[in-house]
Amino acid sequence: MDRNTAPIEGREHPDHRVEFHLSPGDMEAVRFGVSPGHELAHAVRALLRLAAHPLQWGWLRVVRERLPRDGFALLAAVIGDDGYLPDFLTTTPRWDLTPEAELAALRTTALEPMRVDLGKMVQRSAGPRREALRDMRDDPARARARIADAWSELWEVALDPVWPQLERLLRADIAVRARAIATSGIAGMASDLHRQVSWGDGAVRVSLRRHSERVDCRGSGLVLVPSVMSSWGCMVLTEPPAQPTLFYPARGVTAGWARDTTEVESALGALLGPARAGILLRAGAERTTSQVAVEAGIAVSTASHHLTVLRESGLIASERRGSRMLHLRTPLGEAVVGAAL
Repeated sequence: MDRNTAPIEGREHPDHRVEFHLSPGDMEAVRFGVSPGHELAHAVRALLRLAAHPLQWGWLRVVRERLPRDGFALLAAVIGDDGYLPDFLTTTPRWDLTPEAELAALRTTALEPMRVDLGKMVQRSAGPRREALRDMRDDPARARARIADAWSELWEVALDPVWPQLERLLRADIAVRARAIATSGIAGMASDLHRQVSWGDGAVRVSLRRHSERVDCRGSGLVLVPSVMSSWGCMVLTEPPAQPTLFYPARGVTAGWARDTTEVESALGALLGPARAGILLRAGAERTTSQVAVEAGIAVSTASHHLTVLRESGLIASERRGSRMLHLRTPLGEAVVGAAL
């Protein structure tokens, strides 16, 4: 790759980059989301290229023997091991997007854009895979049903067992980034996303291998999506009608991220004590003091004491609504839980 030559679309070059242009100082133009579909697609890629994904080896040891052979083969053909990822496989990421909603969107995705996406994959493939993709492109309604069934089958055995751990890492990352925007602005947050990402002249710039583009996000905004499974680098989604989206590696992902909840609670317990560790671990959704007490198997007064300690440590926030006091992890609490993974 020679920097003395101009980047050519589709060919690797060190100067390829996508620029997402935002209104100066417009914090509302940037929002965060999660994408179960993106995580599943890159789980498939991790399984196809084991040596390239060392941070997924702990997870791989758990799931490899349970994979549905036919469903995995179908998704592997559609997704491939690198490069372009068909847009129809993911809906617009949202903070509250669930795997069930992602699958429902896939089952009803528009057929013509799906046919176009499959056509792109046909051009990028060869041999038996190309023939399989051509058949799917020519009958998109049948292909949509088959792909959605395979998605559901693979999710159940590969990601559903570890979704709580994976989701905690994603939300911990979002909490830290959102706080960075509040304290350092979009420029400070964007510059710390990943080595491929920079900020300048009102734009988030992403270095890519084979693609360059200028995207005007004024009026549409930019969605930032952390990822555990695509821990190798960044990807973008720019083609309308999709919302401009930047996927980036979540921070704090280690080879032990897929440890089960009991192991994580034990690790936190060594730091906070077992009772407070359990309370913090379950504080990803709002709980009343009474609910905390019941879940922890302790008296309300004891739960109140632990919550006070966690609140004074900055790990949870408490808000009164009517006669109830609701407790939720803070960005710092999210980061502590994420680090334990």
